[in-house]
Formats: sequence, C-alpha cells, structure tokens
Amino acid sequence: MSDMRLVIAGAGGRMGRTLIRAIAETKGLAVAGALEDARSPLLRQDSGTLAGLPANGIALTDDAKALLANADGIVDFTVPKASTALAALTAGKVHIVGTTGHSADEEEKIRDSAKSAVVVKSGNFSMGVNLLAALTRRVARTLDDDFDIEIVEMHHNKKIDAPSGTALMLGRSAAAGRGVDLAQHSARGRDGETGARNRGDIGFASLRGGTVVGEHSVIFAGPTERVELVHRAEDRMIFARGALKAVLWARDQKPGLYSMADVLGLGDM
Repeated sequence: MSDMRLVIAGAGGRMGRTLIRAIAETKGLAVAGALEDARSPLLRQDSGTLAGLPANGIALTDDAKALLANADGIVDFTVPKASTALAALTAGKVHIVGTTGHSADEEEKIRDSAKSAVVVKSGNFSMGVNLLAALTRRVARTLDDDFDIEIVEMHHNKKIDAPSGTALMLGRSAAAGRGVDLAQHSARGRDGETGARNRGDIGFASLRGGTVVGEHSVIFAGPTERVELVHRAEDRMIFARGALKAVLWARDQKPGLYSMADVLGLGDM
C-alpha cells in the first residue's frame, strides 16, 4: 500500500512542527503539504527545515484547496475558525481534528462534514489521556454523587481557551458515567461568596503558566476519602503520535464522526 499523503495545518506552529517530525518517523505516512495562515511570516519557508529536519522541499502555503486536492487527509491542530473552514474542503478525505474551543455552530458544521469525510475529533490525542477519560467514566459510574467531581488542568501561558478541550472531554466522560448532561451540571469560575457546592456538579479549574505542556487531574472527593486520576504530558510528541495512529486507523473507515475512544477501542470501558 502506498504512503498516506497528509497535509499539516498550522505547519509553522509548535504542534505542526512536531507532527512533521513524527511523520518522518512513521512508516506509511508522508507529508503532502504544509498549510499556514495567509498572514504568517513563515509562508514559503521549508516545512522540514522549520521542524528541525533536513529540507523536504515542501514550503508553507495558505492554499488549502490546492493542497487537499493532492492529499489523502489533513491533520488539523489550529483554531476553531480555521478548523471549521477546512471541514468544508475535506469530502472524501480523512480529517483529524485536534483543535479545541469550537462553538456549537462550528461543532455542527464539523458533524455535517463527516457525512462525506472520515473525521476523527478529540480534545486530546494522547493515548494516556484517552485511557484517563475511559477510567473517569468508569469511576464516575461506580461512585455515586456522595463523591464530588472536580477537574483541574494546567497549561502553558500561550493557551487561549479554558477550560481546555481535554478538561471538557474528561467532564463529558464523568457526566456520561453519572448519566447527566454536563451543560446542566458544570461549575466554572468560582469567585467570591458562591455558597455551598451544588450536589452533583462537575467542577472545573484552569491554571496557566510557563511552558507546561498539559496536566489534568480528575478528583473524586467523598466523605473522608478521595480518589484522584492524573495525567501529565511531558512532550507534544505524544499528541502527534496519537494523531498519526488515528490517521492510519481512519484510512480504512467509512465517512463518519469518530473519537480516539473509537481508535483505541475504549468505548465499552
């Protein structure tokens, strides 16, 4: 089977450069294009060189349509507006969506694109984090709401959305375990005299600072005991490797909207 040809969206960013390095280490995959915003000063620079590799002859461009015409799929860790625009161009392709912070309308447009594309969307592509989400669902199902659930996350000081997509993914897992709607049981941004904690709420706290790649804790605080599930990311390469695992899995799937739980077979946990 020939190599799967991929476009890397946001190729000049930290995650884009990491993905290009990861593809160079992954059998069966090849970089077909490097996409960047039209305003980027990195346009026309070699994507291999930017990633710290030998030049690969693939320069950064803002022409997504042309790149996708000659590719099998796209890996997209960008921003919601860009990610949603790309979804309109992915018919017949694989679209790996690691972008977080989409609005309800943007989420709907991505779901609609999955009628003709194989879309794998996740708040986090780390295999460890996806196992954490499955464990969170299982523990939430086992422990009743005598155990309060709090999700604490920390990221670097350049991250623009909060709570993180991963924290929200963990919150959805906890809500699924409890059989409740997260939107109706979500507590965020406590400040001042808030009153007692509402029974059954799922709380979120977001910390930002330094160069932290990502840390997430799910705390189940019960009467006189506490259970904590923790994941710490030490290198963005874990997200890149997970995304490429999703790419290779998606190649054999029918159009539809999938998650990393589908890729890893964690749906029944």
